[in-house]
Amino acid sequence: MRTTVDLLIDDNLVAAFPKGSKILSANRHGNSAWATTARIVVLLPDGTESMYFLKCAENDAGRVMMEGEFIAMSELHMWMPHFVPKPHSCGKYRIEDPEKYFFLSEYIDKNNSMPNPDDLCKKLAELHSISISRNGQFGFHATTCLGRQPQKVGWEKNWTVFFTKLLKHVTVADFDINGPWKELQMIEQQIFDIVIPLLIGNLEKDGRTIKPCLIHNDLWEGNTGTSNSNGKVYVFDSAAIYAHNEMEIGHWRCHYNKIHNEVYTKTYLKEIKPSEPEDEWDDRNRMYSIYYKIAYSCNQKAKGKAVRQDAYNDMYYLVDKYATSPKPLD
Repeated sequence: MRTTVDLLIDDNLVAAFPKGSKILSANRHGNSAWATTARIVVLLPDGTESMYFLKCAENDAGRVMMEGEFIAMSELHMWMPHFVPKPHSCGKYRIEDPEKYFFLSEYIDKNNSMPNPDDLCKKLAELHSISISRNGQFGFHATTCLGRQPQKVGWEKNWTVFFTKLLKHVTVADFDINGPWKELQMIEQQIFDIVIPLLIGNLEKDGRTIKPCLIHNDLWEGNTGTSNSNGKVYVFDSAAIYAHNEMEIGHWRCHYNKIHNEVYTKTYLKEIKPSEPEDEWDDRNRMYSIYYKIAYSCNQKAKGKAVRQDAYNDMYYLVDKYATSPKPLD
């Protein structure tokens, strides 16, 4: 039986499968901006063939990404096994120079057409409705990455406190990666000092509460796929956290995603109504989108300059509405 391989396979990767398994093929498949991806066909000890999806990345940053994705996808699979491919394992290659880490999951033969809005949003709403963190707090039990950017996911009882830390972490990373911008730094301070306590804080005032539900947290069209065998929508490449459900669709406001099409947001809101105060929903959606735009700026560096400015403009709008007017951007 011939084995075809066009990427590195070593003993540690083989050991992730049941003893006596044989890798029949391991060929590059799919695309990832931060990792190498492949499809692996394995002959199992019982004589059956099984296909897996492999992702691997180098150095400690790769370890954090692979471990984070495995744990995030495992958490999603626990709540919604019909919505994500079943995670298999993660681990480290035996080679040391450079260090290399992998993540394995069930392989789903899919096409990359835009996801059906009804299928996607019904499943997403189900995930948000049935899931809740074990400790009733916001955060996650392992570091997950938005792209290659690690997130600040330590547990917090209060959503406003958690979201503030989450956003502050990525804004600091943005200045480290892309350099200083005085006007952005000034307006971010007003966002943290004034806008977030008012706008996000309102969710937990006057007896209101919000549930820490599991969100995918990197849900754009590139992280979805429609199965060629059953026509169902699946999601991939999660940066999961337990959060306010509305944060999930803040990503859909970002113009650089095709899922920006308003049919997706409208369909989701038919499944789960906005939190109270309902009249502040659009402002919260704008606020949540800022997080994803700043993370995009971190990941894309110079290519994300226009999105970084877009985040500034969103902050300007919110500060102008909830605080004092900053200096306009020329």
